[in-house]
Amino acid sequence: MITWLTETTVGKILATFFISMLPVVELRGGLPFGIAHGLDYWAALTVALAGNFVPVPFIIIYIKRIFAWLRKRMPKFDGAIGRLEEKARKKGKLVRRYSLVGLVILVGIPLPGTGAWTGALVAALLRLHLRHAVPAILVGLLMAAAITTLMTFGVIHLL
Repeated sequence: MITWLTETTVGKILATFFISMLPVVELRGGLPFGIAHGLDYWAALTVALAGNFVPVPFIIIYIKRIFAWLRKRMPKFDGAIGRLEEKARKKGKLVRRYSLVGLVILVGIPLPGTGAWTGALVAALLRLHLRHAVPAILVGLLMAAAITTLMTFGVIHLL
């Protein structure tokens, strides 16, 4: 199975897509994975962007309900949920200060603790409308893709 994911075009596309969907890893890991495994740049970029974007509207719409359900049904998750919410509130200062431009920056700078998942969580907790948050997160993803591309090809050329 691992061989199929790294040696066939369909496998590389699926692996890139699903790696990009993962929190923390996101596009920052999916795009270099796809490129390193021989996908055409534009295919890797498209698949990584799509994979990273898929969870965004669901997080914005449902995360508060999911957190409430978890707190009610599994109280031992309350501490972890509280830490996530606190982290998002701290990251949300940028968004509160600069509005949607802050959300673009939060998503677009490919550092730990930033990205589409964090941006979507911040948007949900700040009660940003989907029609405003989604385009800002998408622009941030394009910015992150540009930075990740420069870093990926810079590292490849250094080797």
